[in-house]
Amino acid sequence: MVRDRDNDEWIKSLEAKGPIRESALADLREILSASLKSSLKSRSDYVDNMLDDFLQDSLIRILKALDQFQNRSRFVTWATSIAIRVAMTELRKRRWRDVSLEKLVADTNFDPVAEADDNMVPERRQLIEAMYRVINTQLTDKQRTVLLAEIKGMAQEEIAGQLGCSRNALYKLSHDARFRLKQELVKIGFDSQSFAVAFNG
Repeated sequence: MVRDRDNDEWIKSLEAKGPIRESALADLREILSASLKSSLKSRSDYVDNMLDDFLQDSLIRILKALDQFQNRSRFVTWATSIAIRVAMTELRKRRWRDVSLEKLVADTNFDPVAEADDNMVPERRQLIEAMYRVINTQLTDKQRTVLLAEIKGMAQEEIAGQLGCSRNALYKLSHDARFRLKQELVKIGFDSQSFAVAFNG
């Protein structure tokens, strides 16, 4: 039977050595296993044989981060949030592992307005149409590639890997692209209020 502990006992047990630590790890693994199964059961990209990898990676991450636990919530809640983050990150990576960045960006079937909600407010529709015109005509090829890949949901790790650049270089490229996009949208008449109406409507 899994034994729960208060926050201090979880930390002390996981920082201990020998049987005390092993017992705490086994209990934590069971708790995280149940939480992950519940959180991931409705996802079509999840299969049961992934669970062991997610649990192993999560436990390693949690043990390394014990000194970052600030006692603002139950330890188990904090550990579960890490485990879910680990699982979601890995699922995103697996989803894009065999997808070519070049083909993704070249996909002409992607219509951002057509895929949007039918009840979209006119201001938002106009902004999205203008945004894609700017992306396709005013950005460099690399800026366009990065923004379109991010909009279509490709994980940043995968974008960086396929572009052959570091995460820091990708961050700068994405930041510069977004800055240029906003500048160009302002030039054609959109302002901060337009952005607020479009994305809150």
